[in-house]
Amino acid sequence: MLEHVELFFKSIFIDNMVFATFLGMCSYLAVSKKVTTAVGLGAAVIFVLAVTVPMNWLLDQYLLRDGALAWLGPEYADYNLSFLSFILFIATIATMVQLVEIVVEKFSPALYNSLGIFLPLIAVNCAILGGSLFMQSRDIQTLGLAFNYGVASGIGWFLAILAIAAIREKIRYSNVPAPLRGLGITFIITGLMAIGFMSFGGMLTGGDEAPKEATETTAQKVEEIKIEKEAKENTVSYNNAINK
Repeated sequence: MLEHVELFFKSIFIDNMVFATFLGMCSYLAVSKKVTTAVGLGAAVIFVLAVTVPMNWLLDQYLLRDGALAWLGPEYADYNLSFLSFILFIATIATMVQLVEIVVEKFSPALYNSLGIFLPLIAVNCAILGGSLFMQSRDIQTLGLAFNYGVASGIGWFLAILAIAAIREKIRYSNVPAPLRGLGITFIITGLMAIGFMSFGGMLTGGDEAPKEATETTAQKVEEIKIEKEAKENTVSYNNAINK
């Protein structure tokens, strides 16, 4: 349970897709002018990550990694299909994005029109592919952890685009210097937000270094007491010799 909690908060704050690895920046900058559109795109990213990361975990475990085909029989244990990872991961993502596009167009035409080309472009959003590739490289052990990682990564990206959209809506009424208006001030704010998210680095670890535990054994303590006793006896003998 603690492993799930740690992975959840770490994926949202410490390993945030936008602020830690700067993935998905194109749609993050382009669809963050209004909070409503940012919420719609953020929700779509959460759904796609929550579905594709576990699906790609299954593909990786039972098809792609070295020895994954052993479940078919001993003669298939030596096959390594990891070179197909990119193709199969992108095929899974594209399928899910098409499903999201159909659902949004059917039930929310206004959101579909406001997202425009950026909704189908989720298929090539590097944050989506990055979620599956990070899942593979970090060797996430179970399907439940993979689902947790996908949802948490999506929530992290959602929070990032929601925060910058809210700031950009307010900043329209601010007196920003002319050279910084538009993407200039957006990049500066994004950098400041990334610095803020870096401060969560010690939230789960309690700091860079854990307190040192006492490693002194009982035998070492006995040896120290023995040395101190001998030193005191030598001092007493020396004082007695001087007094004589």
